[in-house]
Amino acid sequence: MAYTFQVTIDSTDPHPLADWWADALGWEVEPSDEAFIRSMIEAGHATDDDTTTHRGVLVWKAGAGIRHPDGLEVAPRILFQRVPEAKTVKNRVHLDVRTGPDHEAVVERLVAKGAKRLHEGRQGPSVWTTLTDPQGNELCISR
Repeated sequence: MAYTFQVTIDSTDPHPLADWWADALGWEVEPSDEAFIRSMIEAGHATDDDTTTHRGVLVWKAGAGIRHPDGLEVAPRILFQRVPEAKTVKNRVHLDVRTGPDHEAVVERLVAKGAKRLHEGRQGPSVWTTLTDPQGNELCISR
């Protein structure tokens, strides 16, 4: 049997990081269902402490998801999950974002939005730039 999956990235502040990645990938942040959140609180399944406000919207504090604009059939969901500790070591898994010929323009745009450039790589015709997102998670931009 084949399985589907989502990619989960630990984050000390998941909502701004989801915004950053959605912008970086041209994806969409999943909308919050404020009525559902309030109903879970009213039913006793959650408390106000389980929520926060992000950009004026009530959201779950525990995380935020993003999706490809064409849906889960095109790419898996990415979930940014709240954790108490900051990132301290190199990721064992990271995303490789294939951009095509506008590789350097994408790198420059992401650096301008808070990414940090770590190094450049090349293997045969493959070229990539390794960056970190604003919370230190590695990603590669490749063409």
